[in-house]
Parts: sequence; C-alpha cells; structure tokens
Amino acid sequence: MLEIALYEAENKLSGLLDEVATGKQIVITRHGKAVARLVPADHDFDRAKAMQAAKTLFEIRKGTTLGGLSIKELTNEGRP
Repeated sequence: MLEIALYEAENKLSGLLDEVATGKQIVITRHGKAVARLVPADHDFDRAKAMQAAKTLFEIRKGTTLGGLSIKELTNEGRP
C-alpha cells in the first residue's frame, strides 16, 4: 500500500486516482500520521458476507469456555 503526504497528494490527485482505478490503495498522511485512504469505488462493503462470517464465528465459539476464568480476571491480569 502506497503512502503519500497530503501536500503531495494534492498535487498528484489525478495520477493517484489512476493508480486507485487499477485496484491499488493509497494512504494519505498529514504530519506522518495516516488520515485518509483512497480505495477503488467498487470496494463496497458486502453486508451479507459479513453477516455470514459473524454467524460462523458464533457457531464456532459455542461451547468454548475460559476454563473457569472470567473476562474481568483476564483483563485485570493484563494491566500493570
């Protein structure tokens, strides 16, 4: 994934859009921190696929336990 500074992206937007049209993703940074991502327009969220993935995860976790531990105990264990 290509990273480009905002000031440079402003000057090269047309070329960046050409890159994105080929399927590439571009991260735009400001002061070294990522602030935006250019992605192809056909990179749509597939709600049905996401719902199926969630259902599969719920089925996989059925019967899984923490071996007598609680989430709170595990969370507290990781704190300094």
